[in-house]
Amino acid sequence: MTENATPPSDAPSQLIDQRIRDLGDWRGVTLAHVRALIHAAAPEVVEEWKWRGVPVWSDHGILCTGETYKAVVKLTFAKGAALADPMGLFNSSLEGNTRRAIDIPQGAVLDEAAFKALIGAAVALNRAKGKKG
Repeated sequence: MTENATPPSDAPSQLIDQRIRDLGDWRGVTLAHVRALIHAAAPEVVEEWKWRGVPVWSDHGILCTGETYKAVVKLTFAKGAALADPMGLFNSSLEGNTRRAIDIPQGAVLDEAAFKALIGAAVALNRAKGKKG
């Protein structure tokens, strides 16, 4: 795609924008907020749209996904078990050997600094492993 070309209407970032609009409630607000935090913590992040409608943020591999359910916005970190979580943000999928998740229910306040540090750690881990994408 050239610099001045218009991205396709189904570009991942546009699909995520549409998901946020379609939700139209606290889940859309929460998803938009964590998306902004991800971009702030990882300026080179790539937005993807996978598995029939799941927003994914990647930098040399998947950092996390952003799924929306009735009661929570779930951020699943692909390699979360390998990340230090000193502030205890991970509160879901704690039993696995690879992934960890953060479930954000309505009204919850996310520790922004701790979340951005977790994103930064996920980027560092992916880059250390030498993954592309």
